[in-house]
Amino acid sequence: MPRGELLSPIQRAAILALPEDEGELIRRYPFTTRDMALVQQRRGDSNRFGFAVHLCHLRFPGQILGAGESPDPRLTRLVARQLGLDSEVWSEYAQRDQTRREHLQLIIDAYGYRQFSAVSYRELALWLLPLAMQSDQGMVLAQTVLEELRIRKIIVPPISVVDRLCSEAASRALRQIHRALTEPLSQAQRKKLDTLFQLKESTTISVLAWLRQPVAATGPRHLMDLIERLRRIRDLGLPSELANAVHQNRLLKLARTAEQSTSQHLRRFDDNQRHALLVALLLETRATLMDECLAMHDRIMGALFARAKRRHLEAFADSAQTINEKVRLFAKVGHALVEARKNGVDPFIAIETVMPWEAFEASVTEAASIAKPGANDSLGLIGTSYSQIRRYAPAFLETFEFKAAPVAEDLLEAIYLLRRLNATGTREIPEGAPSRFIRKRWASLVHAEGGIERRFYELCVLSEMKNSLRSGDLWVSGSRQFKDFEEYLLSPHAFNELKAGGLPLPVEPDGERYLERRLDLLREELAKVNALADQGALPDATFSKGVLRVTPLTNLVPEEAATAMRKVYDLMPHIRVTELLLEVDRWTNFSRHFTHLKSGKPPSDPTLLLTAVLADGINIGLSKMAEACPDANYAKLSWLAAWQIRDETYAKALAELVNAQHQQLLSKVWGEGNTSSSDGQRYRAGGRGEPAGQLNLKYGTDPSVMVYTHISDRYAPFHSRVINATARDATYVLDGLLYHESDIRIEEHYTDTAGFTDHVFGLCHLLGFHFAPRIRDLADKKLYLPDRDSEYSALASLIGGTLQKKHLLAQWDEVLRLATSIRKGTVTASLMLRKLGSYPRQNGLALALREVGRIERTLFVLQWLQDPELRRRVHVGLNKGEARNALARAVFFNRLGEMRDRGFENQNHRASGLNLVVAAIILWNTVYLERALALLRKKGKPIREDLIRHLSPLGWEHINLTGDYVWNLSKHVIQGHLRPLRNP
Repeated sequence: MPRGELLSPIQRAAILALPEDEGELIRRYPFTTRDMALVQQRRGDSNRFGFAVHLCHLRFPGQILGAGESPDPRLTRLVARQLGLDSEVWSEYAQRDQTRREHLQLIIDAYGYRQFSAVSYRELALWLLPLAMQSDQGMVLAQTVLEELRIRKIIVPPISVVDRLCSEAASRALRQIHRALTEPLSQAQRKKLDTLFQLKESTTISVLAWLRQPVAATGPRHLMDLIERLRRIRDLGLPSELANAVHQNRLLKLARTAEQSTSQHLRRFDDNQRHALLVALLLETRATLMDECLAMHDRIMGALFARAKRRHLEAFADSAQTINEKVRLFAKVGHALVEARKNGVDPFIAIETVMPWEAFEASVTEAASIAKPGANDSLGLIGTSYSQIRRYAPAFLETFEFKAAPVAEDLLEAIYLLRRLNATGTREIPEGAPSRFIRKRWASLVHAEGGIERRFYELCVLSEMKNSLRSGDLWVSGSRQFKDFEEYLLSPHAFNELKAGGLPLPVEPDGERYLERRLDLLREELAKVNALADQGALPDATFSKGVLRVTPLTNLVPEEAATAMRKVYDLMPHIRVTELLLEVDRWTNFSRHFTHLKSGKPPSDPTLLLTAVLADGINIGLSKMAEACPDANYAKLSWLAAWQIRDETYAKALAELVNAQHQQLLSKVWGEGNTSSSDGQRYRAGGRGEPAGQLNLKYGTDPSVMVYTHISDRYAPFHSRVINATARDATYVLDGLLYHESDIRIEEHYTDTAGFTDHVFGLCHLLGFHFAPRIRDLADKKLYLPDRDSEYSALASLIGGTLQKKHLLAQWDEVLRLATSIRKGTVTASLMLRKLGSYPRQNGLALALREVGRIERTLFVLQWLQDPELRRRVHVGLNKGEARNALARAVFFNRLGEMRDRGFENQNHRASGLNLVVAAIILWNTVYLERALALLRKKGKPIREDLIRHLSPLGWEHINLTGDYVWNLSKHVIQGHLRPLRNP
């Protein structure tokens, strides 16, 4: 691509192409009464047809159809249908070029079109500047310019002119961004920025490299290191207004560019560019460090509680035998005393019949020593970790500017009280200290006989701070993950404007009407299921003495399916994973999506790019891959990975593979393409990544990394990301449904039991997804009734309460604002679900969304009880996800299948690379399975149609995943042919 151009040849062709969607094509080219009148004035069918085609082409894509150029056949067919002519008459049109020019001039005069001029160029370059200040994406800028040219009725010039115009606007915007980030800086601040290239004291790395280091592990010492880095950035004294000086997209792009550049490279830039890059990087690093500090405090406090609980249980287990002996002795003594009272015997003599008095006294003393005062709670053991917390707590409280909602103002006062006490070295907590935030569980520990116990007061403040930061009742200025709840949502003004024009939600915006319709449906379904239960007519479900029993699904896969699978896979060609990736890239060109961070160009060496992707996918890492691949070296791989492999490039490449797989005829046998499932897969954190792993006691005591993946009913894994190993799967269900890049549109989604909460049910419904989790212990999941006086006797054991309709109606607009904000991408669904799940009970929005979720969960359970087909779909969908996980485990075999990356970004790249390789295998298998089935039909040995849907593209026995990674393709494949099948 020549210097100064933003668009690649592929993008240039795509930007002027007609829409693929037939409906969009029809909407682009409607003929009005005036249009038809002008067309009919032409003499002869060919002239009328040619005139109409020119008119359409000037409207979209907006260019003149030159002499000898042929229009898109889809356009000619559409015009022919509207005029009632044969599209073949185009070949007879404009045999004299004069006719074509006359027609074009007539259209230009009649509809007010203008030629593109130097004045147009200058006007549009200035007009485009505000958008270029937000984005430097060539396609975004060029599409905006083309749309504006059509609105202004200016004939679109050659695409090279549009490209040059966009490039000029982008360059001018970049210079303005550099000025916006550097003009507020003083000379002293500029000098301080340049000191970042110096070596940090007592180390061999620069200060800049030290600031950018990933988090090593969780603990007080590591938190203090983060605080030290954060303070180092603050000591630079960057003006506060810089964070909002430029659009966040451009700020992030500059920060990423600086992050991938070496210190030597940054030094070569001119002063303005160098300082702008450093400012962007420091602003991004500061926000990241703040979030890391707050998140690490959360993990430290969580580990402290878990450790105390574990010690409490261990102590209880150690004393279990003694406690059992004392209880048995108590029973004997008690029985003797009861009998003594009945028979009028001296109670002291009765005790001595059981044991000597001296032994009884010793037993009482021993019982007193093992008895715990008050509630049997582990909270008291937390005090033993106070010294560890004090290693970072004073600096932690001093570093951040906390703010609070009214409900947490008392806690905020307590935080600032501790700051003052730390600053003055005061040990005692004064009388009248804020205490309304202290929960009943803490009260007996905090309020001692001599006053307030400093140790437990401070621990209580830090614990409640953790909870309030999670919920959003407490926030920190400058943070991204822990900012004011209102800042995550669309502003009330923006929301009301959207509401006036129609919200992007598939629900009734009027709360009263919405609730009336949902409750009417709920009453209808409750009555139907109650009648079926009363008659014992629920399919494969019974109530026995008020207990619900659902018959487990029988094996849905015929025995012959395994034989059919072996028969088909025996025909599959044996192939190296490198050859597979090359072949799939030839089909889809997915490697073009790994564009350079700075220039936006596709990779100049796709094979090297695939080598880096495979290093992520099979978990071998770049250094080992360089040793195993004869055509690569570490320097080239690391440079390419730094500049061309990012989360967004992985997402676009994955979408290319998913779309291609969904277009295969065989994939349509496996599903409609509109349902999906999701599941988490745990990978042990090992090596350098072990300290960064998280403990989830559900999976044992080893630190781990959790990868959460969404897979369609056609086996395409369309979204994957690393999630918090301690979080509930339900938090991340909506992220995959909303934020994937592929063309598939999911309508129904399945998860396992851990994948649902009432909030998830509510948001899925509001955003247009039918949420269908597989629920274990269904009898424990209560139904909620629309009316307090309703009676559904057959379902009595499942009734959990009545819906709180007032809560929902009072907060209905806020519920819609939340859902609209998520739909518009203002905030992610997972972040909102985490905060809403942490809110205290009195929060109105959380309660209202819970009521929406209770309605939808009750409707779903009622549907589950009466619809075995729904249960089957959920079961089949989840089985596909589990089978995909087995393939992923096989691919991710290096380093014992452990995740050994320390930073979250590197872990996410590893998960994305794995999912991309898995998606490529699934696409390749789908293509060759279809060929194998065709061959068997040709040989007269077809697989039965009812068995084909039980085949899966998840086999890997025919794929060589190990050995040297050589990137060669046979001439047969290079020429565009598929590989020959095997002859078993």
